[in-house]
Amino acid sequence: MVGTGIFLKPSEMAAVGGSVSIVYAAWIGGGLLTLFGALCFAELGAALPEAGGQYAYLSKGLGPVWGFLFGWMHSMVGESSSAASIAAGFARFSSFPIPYLALPIFSWHLTNPVTGKPYDFVFTWAQPVAVAAIALITFINYLGVRLGGQVQVALTALKIAAVLAIVVAAFAFGHGSAAHFHPFWPATAGTGALASFLAALAASLWAYDGWEDLNRVGSEIQNPQRNFPLALLGGTILVASVYLLFSAVCIYMLPFANVAHSEHVASDVVEGIAGRGAASWVTLAMMVAALGTLNSSLLSGARVPYAMARDRLFFRVTSSVHPKYRTPAGALIFQGALASLMALTGTFEELTSLFVFAAWIFYALSVLAMIRLRRTRPDLPRPYKTWGYPIVPVIFLLGALALTISIWIQRPVRSSIGLALILSGLIFYRIWRKKAEATT
Repeated sequence: MVGTGIFLKPSEMAAVGGSVSIVYAAWIGGGLLTLFGALCFAELGAALPEAGGQYAYLSKGLGPVWGFLFGWMHSMVGESSSAASIAAGFARFSSFPIPYLALPIFSWHLTNPVTGKPYDFVFTWAQPVAVAAIALITFINYLGVRLGGQVQVALTALKIAAVLAIVVAAFAFGHGSAAHFHPFWPATAGTGALASFLAALAASLWAYDGWEDLNRVGSEIQNPQRNFPLALLGGTILVASVYLLFSAVCIYMLPFANVAHSEHVASDVVEGIAGRGAASWVTLAMMVAALGTLNSSLLSGARVPYAMARDRLFFRVTSSVHPKYRTPAGALIFQGALASLMALTGTFEELTSLFVFAAWIFYALSVLAMIRLRRTRPDLPRPYKTWGYPIVPVIFLLGALALTISIWIQRPVRSSIGLALILSGLIFYRIWRKKAEATT
């Protein structure tokens, strides 16, 4: 969960939120939605500890076609945009100590066909760096899940240490001001404030994302009945607390308007405390944090196309397992290639928005599957049951619906393309389903 989001999203949230209260409401709202989702997924993960996570939940809870659509979305849109976003964040961090990476190689000047607003696509030297990061982490996971897991533990410890170090240094040695927390209240109320809140909420949910990754490697988790709820609930509460503290530090050290316009807000905070040299070292730690998040994404994400191909509902190449390392080698390479292509297009903000839009549609469907399984499979062993059922799942579903509608309104073209790509999977499902039935 802790990766590029907390180091970059405070700036976007300030820009779209417009006030301190909206930013904090979005952090709190995002934390609650994440916690409610984690509570629901903890029940699913403990009851169905299978490889593929949501693919298995949707297939058994709503039907095979829904499981396929999730896997198709995840493999063709979700995971590629997620990994590409993380790699783009890594590239943006890299441009702080190495400004040369931000220089453009070429650019295209386009016009949004819906809004008529100009749009500039700029290709910089950072894009090849992002692709190299994806290739490196894919290779590490290719060598084995144990190695990937050990790398993840080490990088997670470094990420948390970097965030807490910035928080402690800011309050102990920084010369911030309470006056920076202005404007505290939004300039307008009603629908304008609601739209700002939903936009900031969408940004916060990228920072929180990752809470569901554990479910995708369910068959490889020891003692899932205990470890699923412990990891999901404990991790969500810890991360939400860290994010609230870190956001307070950013605004305490920098005027709110500066936060809203910063490209490297965390680095700018450290530079204000201890100078450019210290900021470069901390940025290096953030680069490592991004690699840790990328590792988590690629480690868990490859299990979905592997599980689908094993059911003969995806490209056959993704079903191969390395004879020595026992990893889903074909799925890892397939996933890494798509993510690399995605990393060459779009900005960090655009890629994260596309991912949140696509992913939250299926988070909501998975919670619906959990509710339906309560009715259709009452005999299913449930070592953990969702706290606050059915209120918690219903609140989560309503929040997910409002979020996805808001993102579609903000970015109609990219969201519509993403939705069309998801629905195009129905064509392949029909083809692969017929082939699978013909061979049985």
